[in-house]
Amino acid sequence: MNDMRILRCETFDRQVTLPVKPRRVVSLVAGHTEALWEMGLADRVVGVSHYCRRYVNPQNRLVAGDYLRVNDEVLAALEPDLILMTGGVQLGVARRLAAAGMPVYVLPLPDSFAGVLENIRRLGALMGEMGAAIALTDRMEREAAELRAQAPAVRPRVYAELWFGRHPRMAGGLTFIHDLISLAGGENIWSYMAEGYPRLDLPGVVAGRPEVVVLFHEEDDHPLDVPAWRRERGWDGVWPFRLVESGITRGRNLIHDGPSFMETARWLQTQCMGAR
Repeated sequence: MNDMRILRCETFDRQVTLPVKPRRVVSLVAGHTEALWEMGLADRVVGVSHYCRRYVNPQNRLVAGDYLRVNDEVLAALEPDLILMTGGVQLGVARRLAAAGMPVYVLPLPDSFAGVLENIRRLGALMGEMGAAIALTDRMEREAAELRAQAPAVRPRVYAELWFGRHPRMAGGLTFIHDLISLAGGENIWSYMAEGYPRLDLPGVVAGRPEVVVLFHEEDDHPLDVPAWRRERGWDGVWPFRLVESGITRGRNLIHDGPSFMETARWLQTQCMGAR
């Protein structure tokens, strides 16, 4: 039997009792699941979320829920010794499970690329596998350095419009999406905004004249009619720009914070450089 330890989860201000090396993990966050696979810890995961299969092959593991809904019966049957969740809108579900005595640990939503790396380190600490976490983050940092070295002297200006379900937002300076654009060699036109996801400022976009417009939407759950979007925006012919569509596919997902963040950065680099 694993030795137990008591950890404080700062994200929702609770103490959590966990094994030193959890072996029945349920991950309800696709980025965390992908990181566990990359660290070689898939054999210690017994349950995943509906969205995790976009980034890993869960094989016969049970789906315990999605981002906002959890199947309590499946979760109880899995007898988890660690349930991985994240902050933001998932925090309410995490509090409910924790109040029911479940071993929930909530990692914060990252505000930057550094935050993505820090969460992977935290995840390695939770799993008792710091060496694997450090190896993964070191690899990602090396890949980031390679991308930075390839950045052009004059960066193309980039506007990212993000559709979270049916709610559109922009990417400000306080989000890892800003760093993703920077790693790809672009300049986020809203980088000076001290917010992660500000409301749309369409006149400001027109004034900014971005050379690349990156449009994220969930083509499976909440598809966006892109031709109708283009007509509604009315930007075609006002200034030349390249429209790049981002979705839920691994390596093309602007809002995903797992290790394939680096794949997305390399893909976005090809799109940004193509605007020159």
